[in-house]
Parts: sequence; structure tokens; C-alpha cells
Amino acid sequence: MSHWLFLSIAIISEVVATSALKSSAGFTQLWPSLLVIAGYSAAFFFLSLTLKTMPVGIAYAIWSGVGIVLITLIAWLVLGQSLDGPAIVGLGLIIAGVVVLNVFSKSAIN
Repeated sequence: MSHWLFLSIAIISEVVATSALKSSAGFTQLWPSLLVIAGYSAAFFFLSLTLKTMPVGIAYAIWSGVGIVLITLIAWLVLGQSLDGPAIVGLGLIIAGVVVLNVFSKSAIN
């Protein structure tokens, strides 16, 4: 069950790092740049721990899918990015894909 904890930490770390990218201003701002580097380092470290017990395709699909949805929500709530109908439908399909992988696929380790 620790693979789910590791994957969650990897996702959160990646979301924090990606969220700080805009503030880093092309790595010209020290603290946001350090947050980006630390976040991506932690994300890949914890993803590598996840891959000890979870297939890479499943782990990466969950990691990227959940990350996309969370980054989009942060961009909408914090940065004022607008979301139209097709964007919301697309995000719903990503969430549905992650649910299908976890609930119905025998490829994922539960």
C-alpha cells in the first residue's frame, strides 16, 4: 500500500513544482526556482519508489492525469485561467480514465 503514498507525494511534489514555474520567471527568481528544483526532484524520487511495485504505464498515467487536473484547477483558482466547456469535459475524461484504471483494470496494483 505504500506505493499509493509514494505516488501521492510524487503528484503533490510535481504540482507544487509546476505551480512555481511561472513565478520562477525563467529561473531568474531564486526562491521559486529552488522550489521548482526541489519539487521535481522529490516528484521523480517518489515516482521511482512507486515503480518498485506498480507498473510504469499505470503509475505514469495516474501521475500525469491527476497532475494535469490539479494544475488546471490551481491555474483556474489562483492564476485566473478561464476554463470553457470543452476544457471541463476534457478534464472530466481524464478523471474518468484514472478511475477506470484504478477500479476496472487488473493492470493496476490495488
